[in-house]
Amino acid sequence: MQNQFIQAMDFRHACKIFDKNKKISDENMHFILECARKSPSSFGMEAWKFLVITNEALKAKLRPACWNQVQITSCSHLVIVLAGIESVKVESGKVKKRFARREMPKEALDMYMDLYAKHLATTLSSNENIYCWSAKQTYIAAANMMTGAAFIGIDSCPIEGFEKEKVEEILALDTKKFQVAMLLPFGYRLNPQPEQIRLSFDEVVEFIL
Repeated sequence: MQNQFIQAMDFRHACKIFDKNKKISDENMHFILECARKSPSSFGMEAWKFLVITNEALKAKLRPACWNQVQITSCSHLVIVLAGIESVKVESGKVKKRFARREMPKEALDMYMDLYAKHLATTLSSNENIYCWSAKQTYIAAANMMTGAAFIGIDSCPIEGFEKEKVEEILALDTKKFQVAMLLPFGYRLNPQPEQIRLSFDEVVEFIL
């Protein structure tokens, strides 16, 4: 199993051109999205949402706002990774609902609510701060999606190069609720990929005994 996982990691790369003629099956796409849904998040808030776009006209409309990157239109499925804003605010009521999913005495629930509000006082003080916090967590889900996709032979390419406000406008997002963190195209590579280049294990890992 370890070898299979490493093989998937070796397979994964930032695909530059997808084969437009090859489409991901519904079953495989559901598997990839489940990898996101089951990802960990701070305080278990799951402050994210995943928009799955297959509409070619919409992808074409988004492409100019994404530095005209060909992956946007050549991919099979374009996943827009959204960072939650409103849902992590105490006053939204959703924070309490998230904590209450695990049965606990009222005293324990109150304790968690108090800890959450105090620990995140600065983070929750503005939508800008919340975005920085929740967008960072979406990268955990994105990484799991990419690795899960690679495990079943599907390519991906994380894209940060986009005009955030334009993309949000095209998608008609209510940015008080969600904001775009990343665009994540999925599909099948058109060209062979060169050997993966990484720093050596000893350069990036230090054991402290």
